[in-house]
Formats: sequence, structure tokens, C-alpha cells
Amino acid sequence: MSPDADRTPPRRPTRAETKARTRRLLLDAAARTCARKGFAGASVEEIAEAAGFSIGAVYSNFGSKDRLFVELLKERASEQVSRATKIMADAQAGDDPGPALGRLLANAADKDPDFAPLQAEFWLYAVRHPPLMETLAEELRGPRTALEALMVQALEHNGVRGAAPADAVATIAMALFQGLLRQRRIDPAGVPDALLGQAMQWLFAGIAAEAAAGGPGPGTTDDTAAAADAAADRPEENR
Repeated sequence: MSPDADRTPPRRPTRAETKARTRRLLLDAAARTCARKGFAGASVEEIAEAAGFSIGAVYSNFGSKDRLFVELLKERASEQVSRATKIMADAQAGDDPGPALGRLLANAADKDPDFAPLQAEFWLYAVRHPPLMETLAEELRGPRTALEALMVQALEHNGVRGAAPADAVATIAMALFQGLLRQRRIDPAGVPDALLGQAMQWLFAGIAAEAAAGGPGPGTTDDTAAAADAAADRPEENR
């Protein structure tokens, strides 16, 4: 019997797998092309060509360059939240989260230096196109919900669960990260690796001090605490 007779033919990828691969290649190409030319300067044709497809692949998978970039922002946000979640899980095991949070910021600023300017450029573009801003807010709701659940854990880790609304803490944490990321791109020496961890410690220390002085912070109610519990307990696939 020929040796080739026992060789199993390679499995053909499913339609879903092919589609996922095409989307992945287009997202990677968009990141590279926009990093080189800016969001406004990168054309659909250039992105498609960099991925090895026709422009029809962009429109059939994302609908437009705008939606393609929104998907890229959503993916990056989800990645950062996932890394922060692991950091908090390690902290609950006894490790100090400060240094790891600092490395998270440093990696985002130094290993992908083009993305923060792209975010700023797209934000300005979206502000001038309100329907796109609504789409961006909707698509980022998933990562934001995951971050809110993470802030519930962080509040508990710091002994102040229920002392502040988790959604407000998530908003502040997001603003700290994005603001420090941009500032580090401007003045790296002014934003050392440890600053994000320190800023988060100051935030939770302030929440604890306010709770000790006068009870729950502004906007915190039993309903808010219940909502925070629900966010923490919600299954991952529903976030």
C-alpha cells in the first residue's frame, strides 16, 4: 500500500473560520496602514490591498472603513481589560497590582506608540459625526461592562465594596489610563511606569476616606450596589 494512502487529507476550513480569518487579516492591515498614514489618510483600497483582498472584503465584513476602525478600537479595549483582569486576579492571590498596572500602561504606550494618536484622531472624527459616536459608544459597551465588573472586584479588594458606584469608578479608571497613555507619549519621563498603579491607589484611598467620613460616596445607593453585584456575577458571554 502506498504511504500516501494512509495520509488524511487536510480539513477544509469552515465558512465561519474563513470569515474569521478574513476579518482578522483586515483588522491587522487596518492597524498597520492607519498607523503609517493616519485614520483619515488610509484608504479602504490601501487597507484591503495590505490584507490581500479586494475592497469588497472590507465592505462585506464591516460595511465601511469607519466600522472597521470601531471594531479595531473595541478589540484593543477588550484586550486591555482582559490584561487588567488578570492583574487583579493575581493581586487577589496576594500580589501588589501596582507594578503590573504600570507595565500595562508602559506596554501600551511604548510597544504600540501609534495607536494612542490614532484613537485621538478617530475621537475627533467621531465627535463631528454624531451617528458614528453613537455606534462607537454601543460597540465599546461590552469592554466597558467588563471593566465595571473588574472595578467591583477592585473595590472589594480594597475593602470598599459598595462605597462608590462601580460604573463611575470604571469611567475614572478608563480616563486615567487613556490620559496617562497620551501624556506618556508626549513626555515619557513625566509618566513613569509606576504612576498608573499609584493613581489607582490614590483613587481607592479617596473612596475609602470618603466612606469612612460620611458613608457611601455621591450617587451610591442600594440599587447601585445591586447593579454592581449583577455586573460582577453576569456570565462572561453576556458581558
